[in-house]
Amino acid sequence: MKCLVTGATGFIGRSLCLALSARGDDVIALSRSGGAVCESLPSTACDLAVEDVDPARLQGVDVVFHLAGIAHQKAPAASYETLNYGATLRLARRARENGVRCFVFLSSVKAMGPPRGSEVRGETDCTAPRGAYARSKRQAEEALLEEYAASAMSVLVIRPALVYGPGVKGNLLQLARAVAHGLPRPPEGGRRSMIALADLAGLLCHVSTHAPPGNHVWIACGAGSYSTRAVYDLMRAALGRGAGSAWLPRLAWRAAALAFDLASLNRGESTYSKLFGSELYANRRVVADTGWRPAVRLEDSVQALVAGARA
Repeated sequence: MKCLVTGATGFIGRSLCLALSARGDDVIALSRSGGAVCESLPSTACDLAVEDVDPARLQGVDVVFHLAGIAHQKAPAASYETLNYGATLRLARRARENGVRCFVFLSSVKAMGPPRGSEVRGETDCTAPRGAYARSKRQAEEALLEEYAASAMSVLVIRPALVYGPGVKGNLLQLARAVAHGLPRPPEGGRRSMIALADLAGLLCHVSTHAPPGNHVWIACGAGSYSTRAVYDLMRAALGRGAGSAWLPRLAWRAAALAFDLASLNRGESTYSKLFGSELYANRRVVADTGWRPAVRLEDSVQALVAGARA
């Protein structure tokens, strides 16, 4: 099978390209910088915010995996709309014009909006998205599903929960670094669904050949969920340390999180909510529709997380 992957040198894109290559697919890798995915797989520079994919690169392509986008950056709202929404629609149109049979769009559970409570959410349990990133992803989802409702090209929207694995950045890396530097044990509270990088790459490969006909929206998450305390305990164990001391009261955690938000000019989800809120999702629909099942637990990957924090 011939596949085109945007965002090929990113955290998820690199893993996907390697998985596709390992199963024998012909991979066309695109990235903003044009860096190599690995020694044997170069990528072609293509900044989708300012240019479109050359139609010649789409000739004979069976599946487009669109992973490129702005996520963990403090960019202007217009930048999210330009890349996450506008560039997505342009790429999908070029893919259809060149006979691509399947367009896989990597969205996010953030496109579903914030949870109303601690209930486990399915694909239709949505609220108004909050923040430029979430809004741009929801816009792209809705536009794709509307435009290609009766198209020969199928559209598969994948909404991953928090992704972890070797090379992870963002909140998990910050937590791992804090644990390595002696962070006290957090209080119990809240749980979050997560998915291993290897599982997400495997799912993306799987749906490209096992999706039922038509367009679909699927949540991607692992079988378990984890509280910040549970993640902390796993990280401590991976560092070869005993249980940490929970000497910092919850009120102090709330005050410290608020101080961090004010100092960093955080306008998104509060740090306290990220640490102790609940975001629970169900993967029942994608399992039923495609037969895919997650295989990796956080316990299997935590050693790589703390190694990255040490580095």
